[in-house]
Amino acid sequence: MAGVQFGVLQAGAATGNNSTVPEVNIEGIGVVGRTLREFGVAGTYAKPLGAAISFVVALVAVYLVGRAVAVPLFSRALGRQGLDAHEQRPLKRLFRILIGFVALAVAFKAGRLTGFFTSIAAIAAAATLAIGLALQDTLSNFVAGVFIYTDRPFRIGDWIEWGGPSDGYSGVVEDISFRVTRVRTFDNELLTVPNAVLTGDVIKNPVAKDELRISFTFGIGYEDDIEQATDIILDEAERHPDILSDPAPTVRMSENPLADSYVGLVSRFWIADPNRADFLKTRGEYVTNVKDRFDAAGIDIPYPQVDLSGTVDIENRR
Repeated sequence: MAGVQFGVLQAGAATGNNSTVPEVNIEGIGVVGRTLREFGVAGTYAKPLGAAISFVVALVAVYLVGRAVAVPLFSRALGRQGLDAHEQRPLKRLFRILIGFVALAVAFKAGRLTGFFTSIAAIAAAATLAIGLALQDTLSNFVAGVFIYTDRPFRIGDWIEWGGPSDGYSGVVEDISFRVTRVRTFDNELLTVPNAVLTGDVIKNPVAKDELRISFTFGIGYEDDIEQATDIILDEAERHPDILSDPAPTVRMSENPLADSYVGLVSRFWIADPNRADFLKTRGEYVTNVKDRFDAAGIDIPYPQVDLSGTVDIENRR
């Protein structure tokens, strides 16, 4: 013990200071901290300073590499799936957020702040649970929005219909987000529809395919020639430039062909690249042409009518 104390005193004398030199624990100091220590920079603060530098460098490097490499690759993958620019925008936003989380995780690891990272993760998990309980409807709409993006029951510009006959809605899709879908009605009203409503109901998308079949029932009088009326209906369908010849137009008796005041003939024909404006325009022109031909041929389109029979007795009480 005397020899050890003498050696310490000699070291103090050699440095001109009677106090002992404290030892610094270099375990877990990291590469940057050891480099700072070797160059005599920061002294006892080499470890926290090295951790901070490692954290910032790793965070910036991973995030920039992700934005420069991963985001373009992700965009090309979305393009191969047939998503347009508007549909890709929210997915890219989520992907950039994911890159930020990955960069944070790598930065905490590089800065040897795993204990702090674990605490942050625990707090975030508890906060996520509380937020999830408070925002159940919002989260359900978000999940429904993901399903709309993956299943793609409709796109922006599509004409859709949903709801019942009395309380239903229809319009053209203007915007799709992860929470709501905005639909412009044909009366120029803007509907903001929660995505959960659309995924939980039956959606009718008449323009989802390249062709649309249209049906219209013509009623003729009981005295009129059914074969002649059928020929006129088919001929006008074949003449119209917007009605397809393949599949060919057809005419059949309606489900209740002998109605109260007419004989029902159902015309079915197809149009290409359908939207609601073309659908209404084509149908209107076609029905007008058939009506003109019926008038020229003397074929009657009867009004609904009720025949009354019996006698009326008048009593003179004068």
